[in-house]
Amino acid sequence: MKITTQILLFIFLMGCSPTNPKGKGISTSKGTVKNGELINGRRFPKKGSNYKYFSKITYFLKNRAWVNAKVLDIAIEAYKECEITMPERKFLLMECSHKKGGKMWPHRTHQNGTSIDFASPLKKNEKPYHGDQWKGIFHYAMNFDSFGRYKRNKKISIDFEAMAKHILALDKAAKKRNMYVKKVLLKINLKDDFFKTQSGKKVKAKGIYFAKYLPKLIDNAHDDHYHIDFAFKK
Repeated sequence: MKITTQILLFIFLMGCSPTNPKGKGISTSKGTVKNGELINGRRFPKKGSNYKYFSKITYFLKNRAWVNAKVLDIAIEAYKECEITMPERKFLLMECSHKKGGKMWPHRTHQNGTSIDFASPLKKNEKPYHGDQWKGIFHYAMNFDSFGRYKRNKKISIDFEAMAKHILALDKAAKKRNMYVKKVLLKINLKDDFFKTQSGKKVKAKGIYFAKYLPKLIDNAHDDHYHIDFAFKK
């Protein structure tokens, strides 16, 4: 049987999971998240001890796991803190930016290496649930109701407390690097349940900004994940 180069490449990528960042030089994020570019970015490791990047297709073939070096450090440090505060929790990292930034369909942002999509942590019977981690690019197609319950299985729901703890860890790590969490995008009708949690109240008290309005198409797309834009303090 004749095996093509493309098939061999696919097989190789499916078994490849880099555990170290890629890239060198001083990172620069030019322009804005909506009109910008990334210079000397860093590619996330494919996986860490308590997280992994969600899709090998967008990681290798689409090249969408790049961020500013400081943003990489923020995300990695936050995961390390969560490993202590939530040892049973495994996180899922989603799309970031292209290697050189710029437009990345279908996102309106993600252009200068300071934006990251994080999959919403899930729970089942009040315990961490990780059955969504095999979905790959189809994770973006998961749908949740206004109470954060997975529409295809109401026993599975968003763990808002874990989400809030993660955001607090990101905010803490960002401040160490003269950066901050500029904006969080989460489906509007999920915010009330988020802010009801113990850690969600802490997020609110810190004044971390959550989008107050989103066009319907964008709003509906942010139930399975929360989008975060980081920014440099002036």
